[in-house]
Amino acid sequence: MLVRRAGDAAVLVEVGDLPTAHRLHAAVCGAGFTGILDVVPGERTVLIVADPDRCDLDRLAARLAALELPDGPQDGLVPVEIPVVYDGQDVAEVAGLTGLSAEEVVRRHSSGVYVVAYLGFSPGFGYLTGLDPALHVPRRRTPRTSVPAGSVAIAGPYAAVYPSASPGGWRLLGRTELALWDVRRASPALLRPGARVRFVPVEAA
Repeated sequence: MLVRRAGDAAVLVEVGDLPTAHRLHAAVCGAGFTGILDVVPGERTVLIVADPDRCDLDRLAARLAALELPDGPQDGLVPVEIPVVYDGQDVAEVAGLTGLSAEEVVRRHSSGVYVVAYLGFSPGFGYLTGLDPALHVPRRRTPRTSVPAGSVAIAGPYAAVYPSASPGGWRLLGRTELALWDVRRASPALLRPGARVRFVPVEAA
């Protein structure tokens, strides 16, 4: 574990792999350190933002190095189920790229249990690991100028759901009516780092 200063109000902890990043995230969130404003896990790092008037960053770095990490993920033990209508614009294209039938693309995508690696790109956008390697396809060469909210997509080793309408180059497999981002909720983002996710095929209404 390597702790570096990240400006005047944060430290960046390099941990080496995603499971350790999730464990450190859980440990810092549960430690009750004074002055912590945000804890942001990445794939191999955790950024800890603090109020420098209430938190000595050098002391925080020393405490982080000695912090005992939990044995495993502390939340998301019960998967978040996301109902999906698999009528996306790119299902046939993904089938062609992978050599699978469209039905097999859907079966493989909906069979996995995914883990939220981290959030990024837009509020509530979770990068989900656990995608079947047979479905690892590149992004589109030309991104769409607008992808509808709720679009279920894949790109490279990741799966995701677009929480809001935005440009995007991921391959679209389907759509969900579930709100991934809602500012009216106590926690606007439905997904959190370390949470488990399952995609459940449903028929269109």
